[in-house]
Amino acid sequence: MNFRESKYFLPYQIAWIRDTSRLRIMEKSRQIGITFADAYDSVCKVTARIPLDVWVSSKDEDTAKLYLEICKKWASILHIAAEDLGERVIDSKKDLKASVLRFATGKCIYALSSDVNAVASRTGHVKLDEFALHENQRLLYRYSKPATTWGGTLTIISTHRGAHTVFNQILTEIKDRGNPKRWSHHRVDIFDAVRAGLVEKINQKMETKMTREEFLEQCKRECIDDEQWLQEHCCIPCDDESVFLEYDLLSKCKSPHCLQPFSYLESCPNDLYVGVDVGRVKHLTVIDVGERIGDVIWDRLRIELKGKPFPEIRQELYSVLHLPRVKRCCIDASGLGIQLAEEAKIKFGSRVEPVTLSAPVKEELAYELRRVFEERTIRIDPDPKLEADLHGVKKLITIAGNIRFAGDTNESHCDRFWAKALRQHAAKTPKSEPFAIVIRRRD
Repeated sequence: MNFRESKYFLPYQIAWIRDTSRLRIMEKSRQIGITFADAYDSVCKVTARIPLDVWVSSKDEDTAKLYLEICKKWASILHIAAEDLGERVIDSKKDLKASVLRFATGKCIYALSSDVNAVASRTGHVKLDEFALHENQRLLYRYSKPATTWGGTLTIISTHRGAHTVFNQILTEIKDRGNPKRWSHHRVDIFDAVRAGLVEKINQKMETKMTREEFLEQCKRECIDDEQWLQEHCCIPCDDESVFLEYDLLSKCKSPHCLQPFSYLESCPNDLYVGVDVGRVKHLTVIDVGERIGDVIWDRLRIELKGKPFPEIRQELYSVLHLPRVKRCCIDASGLGIQLAEEAKIKFGSRVEPVTLSAPVKEELAYELRRVFEERTIRIDPDPKLEADLHGVKKLITIAGNIRFAGDTNESHCDRFWAKALRQHAAKTPKSEPFAIVIRRRD
């Protein structure tokens, strides 16, 4: 075994680096050092005896740039000359750019965004990082594979994001259908990584003294729900059959440029809409504020309160309702929320509408929220807790054949989902019209 590799890498990382297969796929737990190892692999590929360019497609621009930073560190450790060319245009007609690291061989590592067109018509090694999170996995794969014709390799690395992704379809074909495409399949869950020495590596770097058992317990405890633990640490995809908002719908509408400070809202030039789901002890009170820009509602502010007295909840809500551009606010007037909704209605008049969340009303609100995700007329903050709530609501059919919506995460009853659904209804219903929800039966 090469000394340098054994010094820096755990056995599963070395197995990945030494795999020269034309098709490689890795289902993995998060934060086990695969990106660290794969960046080393990329540097080796552009400096090999027969070097080829490496094209790395990541889930977003920031992740792509971080990957290239790790490649630069490896070049320094290996004493290999590398020139950071910064961001370069790779297709002026489609306005496609990439961060580029060039080596003495003349070959480069290109760190790309998730745009499927970025890998089209390239030649060399192609790496698709966090593949299951890409918006259009099928098209991305279709554009990537031809790039490897002249000696390149195709690499797919990802954690799971539901049972119905293209990523899981490839893995199902490998495991259950004889692997006809001859993928080299690697699987490393959190338990595999710990057995290989991950905790000891972390202790060495962070100067801690965790036991393996303590580390695993901490990882599980800090997950939002069992689904996160199973998918992102145990390499077990979760079934989306009853999930109302699939991860694919959510990922297409996420933006890191959503949330703004309160001062922004005080001088906001556009209309604001508010949804409020009310809870006290086991539930959250969530105040969700969105800004309309064109036909899209952008997440701008989300206030989350748990176990707070009503005067504090009221104070937070009123500070939002006093904003000059708030046009409409829909408040959960079920149970504990009825007093808050009635008092806000008296103080702020027609800008506030109490909404009793009966089963039929929940059905209508849920479908309205799904519609804006399908039409991509919403932009949401990429907060894991918000994503867990939105994905956590499930559509259930009762014995009587009625539709019921239910869901829980570790510290929420999907309260963020209902606050956002109320907000979207506030944005949909014109202020001049009386509040009404039309109930439509669905099969």
